[in-house]
Amino acid sequence: MAVYFLNLKTFGRSGGSSAVSAAAYRAGERIHDERTGRTYDHTDRRDVLHKEIMLPRAFADDDMSCWARQRSELWNTAELAESRKNARVAREYLVALPAELDPEQRLDLVRGFSRELVERYRFALDLAVHAPRDFPGSDPRNFHAHLLATTREVKAHGLTAKTSLELNDAKRRAMGLAPVIHELLYVRERWATVTNEALRDAHIDARVDHRSLAAQGIDREPYPHIPRAAFEMERHGYQSAQAERLREDYRARIEARLQRAATTTAATTTTATAATTATTTAATHATVATATATTAAAAVAPPPDPGKPKTLEEIRRQAREDWLLMRQEASKALSQNTAAAAVGQTRDRLDDEYLSR
Repeated sequence: MAVYFLNLKTFGRSGGSSAVSAAAYRAGERIHDERTGRTYDHTDRRDVLHKEIMLPRAFADDDMSCWARQRSELWNTAELAESRKNARVAREYLVALPAELDPEQRLDLVRGFSRELVERYRFALDLAVHAPRDFPGSDPRNFHAHLLATTREVKAHGLTAKTSLELNDAKRRAMGLAPVIHELLYVRERWATVTNEALRDAHIDARVDHRSLAAQGIDREPYPHIPRAAFEMERHGYQSAQAERLREDYRARIEARLQRAATTTAATTTTATAATTATTTAATHATVATATATTAAAAVAPPPDPGKPKTLEEIRRQAREDWLLMRQEASKALSQNTAAAAVGQTRDRLDDEYLSR
């Protein structure tokens, strides 16, 4: 599956870095550093798939800018433009290219992203696309690109002022710009966006996400990042104390996470059990209280008097029952008397008595 990776690195005098050396290594070329007098030769590299220098479109076709298209001249100019001993001379974006894309699609992806950076920050950018290294233990999917940029804006006649990325927050605020951290966050998100667009256009389901594992809702520790120096030591058969320490820290974080999960689970179970017990006890107490109240009420309340109806409906019902009982008694008497007249008179009298109630 596609993997998100964007790492930002700076090259400065205080750390002994050289932009000329970095450019020669990434492009696989031989370049002489005019400031230090050293020559860096990396022409034996065979993993450089593509390299080019990008300039802002405003003067990319200007004949006066041809100096910036020469790798040696561009990076020697970048070195000589700085006078401070702690100056920053270059900035690099290292990105992982999806192995799911074909070579042309990977190149289109990183070139489009590089063009956006050039037009946004007005610097010169040296792009180099590398294939996976061919040595034991290397990942054959590790296609990646180095985007080495100047820290100064490039013009037809040379490098000028520092780009907005190199200004401190006070200067950026005076120019009406947000803190520089927002630029870094924007670049990280933008790389994820254009990568996913390339995968979608290629009809590939894989996607990348620039957010942290926690922001994505993934509950695991991030894998340790082994620095290149430590990695190269182990690759050549040497033991790296730094790499071992990073792996040990990673294992300790995993163990701590498992312990926290176990503690949380136990606490949740205990809480749920206590809540269930409390609910059951409360329900039992409520049932007992209800039964006790009902019994007490029954003991205190006087028994109902069936002979004394209380409501109008009960009175009417009682009257109807009395009338029916009288009819039944009259019918028995009339059945013993053969005189039809007497029977009729008796029924009429009873009917009149009922209707008058």
